Amino acid sequence: MTMRPCWVEISTRALEDNYRFLKSLAAGYAELLAVVKADAYGHSLEQCAPAAVRAGARWLGVTSVEEGVEARAVCPDAQVLVMCGCFPGEGAAVVAHRLTVVVWEHWQLEELESAARAAGASPLPVHLEIDTGMSRQGVGLEAVAAFAARIGTGPLRLEGVCTHLYAADESDRRATDAQFALLDDALGQIAATGLTPEWLSVGSSPSLLNEEAARIGALAKKHGMKALIRPGLALYGVTPKFVPDEPAGVSAARARLKPVLAWKTRVVGVRTVPAGAVVGYNGTFVATEPMRLALLAVGYADGLDRGLGNGFSLLVRGQRAPLVGRVSMDLAVIDVTEIDGVGAGDEVVILGSQGDETINADDHAEASRTIPWEVFTRIGARVRRVVV
Repeated sequence: MTMRPCWVEISTRALEDNYRFLKSLAAGYAELLAVVKADAYGHSLEQCAPAAVRAGARWLGVTSVEEGVEARAVCPDAQVLVMCGCFPGEGAAVVAHRLTVVVWEHWQLEELESAARAAGASPLPVHLEIDTGMSRQGVGLEAVAAFAARIGTGPLRLEGVCTHLYAADESDRRATDAQFALLDDALGQIAATGLTPEWLSVGSSPSLLNEEAARIGALAKKHGMKALIRPGLALYGVTPKFVPDEPAGVSAARARLKPVLAWKTRVVGVRTVPAGAVVGYNGTFVATEPMRLALLAVGYADGLDRGLGNGFSLLVRGQRAPLVGRVSMDLAVIDVTEIDGVGAGDEVVILGSQGDETINADDHAEASRTIPWEVFTRIGARVRRVVV
């Protein structure tokens, strides 16, 4: 069946190339976990997780148990880490689908212990998250030893320890230095219990691009562990922005990484309106002269930010065409007065390249006052993903 012309194109080859490049940055220091949570940042877990595995990824990171089940279905041999823990009643699925769960609450241990005993699946591997300053997930430093000791006495196995660097994109590293000191302390406490976790999972895309792989690897080695770094955004071809300045080597990485996603629609029709014509809801745009307007099959229900009306441009026939009027739920309008030959069926690029022009996720993020992660993940499920 022919479908509404609003779609995303996914280059799995670009993702594979990005993974191999990021792996080269960690070579000799750490292994990589490919983050495919949130439907691979809106790119399609079904397509992107196998691509990462083809490129050499042994570990995949997901948000939830249900995402883990989906990842297991398409990547039967990968190590799948559920990074936001499990919830009551999910332990049986964790065991059945061979998932590894991040834990930091005692009730999570109880859920997994019960499931492991019921299935005779012990020892069931878990990764303990340490709160090193983000105050989100993780066991506090004062409770690390007791929490680890409990894991060591039940049907669970402490396979890994992890933390999240909340300011890895701050190039002065002051916050990260403080987190590393706390993490080192926590690892010492765990070692004192007699446990020897295999993996130390620290860092994300900024850590790789800011040349932190050697430091993470050294800390892991100090405690008899192997390092695991978790790239996300860079895997999809976008380099995080650093403050207050950009570390050496980031610009070279930006040139090397390839966008994985392009978002497109088509022109539904073109009309000419007179001066004084109102465009869209509430008349936020009024034509000051005769204009040619193209109607597009995309709206905020597809993920195009409603606030971009009257302040952003899309690409048609290789030129930038301003969005005029408010973006509707299912439709948007662009001004094609200065672009010859635009007609029904013409391809319009919302995010990606056309001719010599490019609109990237950073452009959308800046115009919407958000971040590239949100730009990708808000692309609606009804926008079909097509592998190219």
